[in-house]
Amino acid sequence: MPRRALVLLVLALLAVTPAAGSRAQPPRPLVYVAPIEGVIDLGLAPFVARVLQEATSAGAQAVILEINTFGGRVDAAVLIRDDLLRARVRTVAFVNKRAISAGALIALAAEKIAMAGGGTIGAATPVMGGAPGAPPQPAAEKTVSYLRKEFRATAESRGRPPRLAEAMVDQDVEIAGVIEKGKLLTLTTDEALAQKVADFRADSVEAVLQTLGVAGAEVRRASETWAETLVRFLTHPVVSSLLMTLGILGIIVELRTPGFGVPGVVGVGSFALFFWGHWLVRLAGWEELLLVTIGLLLLAVEVFVTPGFGVTGALGIAAILGGLGLTLLSAGATWEAVLRAVGQVAVSLLVALGVAVALLRVLPRLPFGRRLVLEAELPAEKGYASAPEADRAWLGKRGTAVSGLRPAGIARIDGERVDVVSDGEFIDPGEPIEVIRVDGNRIVVHRPRGQERSEP
Repeated sequence: MPRRALVLLVLALLAVTPAAGSRAQPPRPLVYVAPIEGVIDLGLAPFVARVLQEATSAGAQAVILEINTFGGRVDAAVLIRDDLLRARVRTVAFVNKRAISAGALIALAAEKIAMAGGGTIGAATPVMGGAPGAPPQPAAEKTVSYLRKEFRATAESRGRPPRLAEAMVDQDVEIAGVIEKGKLLTLTTDEALAQKVADFRADSVEAVLQTLGVAGAEVRRASETWAETLVRFLTHPVVSSLLMTLGILGIIVELRTPGFGVPGVVGVGSFALFFWGHWLVRLAGWEELLLVTIGLLLLAVEVFVTPGFGVTGALGIAAILGGLGLTLLSAGATWEAVLRAVGQVAVSLLVALGVAVALLRVLPRLPFGRRLVLEAELPAEKGYASAPEADRAWLGKRGTAVSGLRPAGIARIDGERVDVVSDGEFIDPGEPIEVIRVDGNRIVVHRPRGQERSEP
């Protein structure tokens, strides 16, 4: 029995020892690193939002935004700021080497700020785009006030000095010993650490990980997808203006050409790219798309149903201007931004109209263009006659209106009843008429010159 017990003990030890030796090692912590470089534009916002969502889903310990930018669009920075404040994963702004203007707002929205040696943060005065070729102009007080409060609210939410954040935007903010009135606040790495704007110093991502207590973590460096790169391209102000112009131009030319061809494809495709890009950056919604669609329908009604240019056309243009203009605006837009957006759309519309008029004048003179553009009129003298050739025999003959011509009606010519159309004037029954032309199946008449109007 003792021998048997010894054998059982040995077997038990052999069974336990491999299990202990094969115990799984704890998984390495996961950290995402996303670059914020170059100009901050609207296409950057969906990229940051995607990285934050992926990091949250993967259970990452932190997301590090490696910032090196002179700034860019404030509305894009506001979108990123909102995503950072709502993030369910720890966020760290690693300023390497600068976070200027809109980049400063993004940095302030992170839970922690790390700055590399020789780094700078601040100088976020808003400016408005000037005329083409002219330098940007200082923004109005309303814009400065709005952005100052955005910086203050962001700093307060992260426990940073709000007055320092305001001083980065407004030259009127004065802080004794830090910044005098009339200048914008820009802090170096040492100054930001001393003023409690930055949390710690780090000269590399590895140093940031060390300070966060996740040294040796698995680092996943995020990069833009092809779609995000395309969105950044499509939402560039120059490209978006070109897409608007091509969209309007394509629709106008298509309305003057038979069937549905290349101009319509170009117009619809341009609008689709424009709205797709702005939809992904959360500027376009169903409301803007519906406004533009209604505007295009009203223009079609104006062209095909109502002659001339009246209320329908004016409402159509207003709807297009409104829909496209709203697509260019973001939250917190001031009147200056609204006027700038409307101006951008108006310029695109005017350019499209000018090019369309030029094309419609030139195309009919080209061999291939004659098959694309609808002629303004198809006179019978040139062979465009769909009625029997006998109808042309009435040309120049006179008769009497049997019914009132308002403008269509019946006339008696050479003893026969003939369907006729007056040349824009109302002719009462019994009044004399004269056939002045035959256009296709229309016999056009008027009251002979010198004839007095018959009294009822």
